[in-house]
Amino acid sequence: MAESEIDEILAAIRDQWSSMLGMAGMFTASILIGVFIQPFYNFDDLRAFGEEGSTEAGNVLIQLIMIFVFTIGVIYLARKGLEVVIKAIVFLALWYSLLIAIDPILAIPMVFLELGGNWNYVRVALSLTLATGMMILLYKFPEWYVVNTIGVLVGSGVIVMLGITFVPVLIILFMVLAAIYDHWAVNKSKHMLELADTMIGLKLPVLLVAPKDSSYTFLEQEADVMERSEPPEPVEGRPERPRTRDALFMGLGDVIFPGMLVISSITFLPDYGTEVFHFWGEPHKPVYSGAMLVGMGTLVGGLFGYAALMTQVARGKPQAGLPLLNGGSILGYLISVSILIGPSNLWQEISFL
Repeated sequence: MAESEIDEILAAIRDQWSSMLGMAGMFTASILIGVFIQPFYNFDDLRAFGEEGSTEAGNVLIQLIMIFVFTIGVIYLARKGLEVVIKAIVFLALWYSLLIAIDPILAIPMVFLELGGNWNYVRVALSLTLATGMMILLYKFPEWYVVNTIGVLVGSGVIVMLGITFVPVLIILFMVLAAIYDHWAVNKSKHMLELADTMIGLKLPVLLVAPKDSSYTFLEQEADVMERSEPPEPVEGRPERPRTRDALFMGLGDVIFPGMLVISSITFLPDYGTEVFHFWGEPHKPVYSGAMLVGMGTLVGGLFGYAALMTQVARGKPQAGLPLLNGGSILGYLISVSILIGPSNLWQEISFL
């Protein structure tokens, strides 16, 4: 990389540092909320494929196929002008994921006050009401801070439900396959860019938005931001600089995949070390220091991958986020497990079906 190109990228990073830092904050917050609510859902009957399915590689392939089918389905509906159908499907999925994140949060007063019995029905009713109200707000007023609030909560809900579903080895397999697919979908077929623009146009929180300044409004955001690639007009006597946008955009998948490995770590790694997190009490399982530190090491690795990704985003072109984000998270996991628990715990016994 030429020195002039490095200078241009550094200048672009300085110009966008606040939005990059904000995006990193949302990335971290969504994963940490997932860590907090993980014990609330860490039961065998809540895993998508049950206890045995957590070690079956075939289930990972099913999940990956579902992602591909959903992506192609949304693009097909968008090309047919059926945005109302897309909104209905996505809103339903978002509402359910939002409910998963909200319900444990509303249970916090019950934990402190040691309430149970009929109070659980009250909590569920409040969760349903709040989740529905937030989705109505999103529909009526999809400004960037509304989209981000719902997006962070939705991301944490999905992170937990997928993270408790598979052991770390299968999560890593899932992440590697998803990174390969993301690279192809963004850089080769480019249909992921079309999907992103569709979601931006419909103002749906399947992405996070980090504005460069407070004057930005997502309500007026054009729907072709990802596919536009025209360079800025050159100015005589001034070097051409990378094109920047009014806001950074990150798909929720870029948060969910690194977060899945964090949750899987604290769910399936051995109960090594001291008990450090048992907020929810019985019958919920505590989290031990060894697994928690591995989870945090995985998160730190994901943040290093994020920092590397931002050097590419600064060039002003859409980038496939998962290769770097997943790569950093996996590396952070491997290093953390090897140091904190022992390399013998890097592998879990798995089967295809």
